[in-house]
Amino acid sequence: MRQEIQDYNATLSIGDHKICDLLARTIDRQLPEGEGKIWHGHPVWFLGGNPTVGYSKQKRGVRLMFWSGAGFDEPRLNVVGQKFKDASIFYQTMEEIDGSELERWLQKSCQIAWDYRNVMKRKGVLERLR
Repeated sequence: MRQEIQDYNATLSIGDHKICDLLARTIDRQLPEGEGKIWHGHPVWFLGGNPTVGYSKQKRGVRLMFWSGAGFDEPRLNVVGQKFKDASIFYQTMEEIDGSELERWLQKSCQIAWDYRNVMKRKGVLERLR
């Protein structure tokens, strides 16, 4: 796990810190080619220059977001974005995290992706990468 992501996690309460450490370790393991960094104030992993998965602390808990998650057909990823193809889940405790489910979503994030890197060039129009 990159130091800047460790530093982000360390700013959180102990419960949220544990959730975020588990998420970061799982993402790093499942997306070894991913580039994790702090982007817009929270940890995000990129594949081929495109944001793929990230998390942030919000009022409702730790939000795990997949930029192309609306296409995963996963009922627990039920916080769907209005403008783009993202989908999220909120965690308030470690027990809510299903490891096999998380790994399946991360596999899908490698198979289903929209080109967010060039969305500004296309004036807000997303194109499917894979």
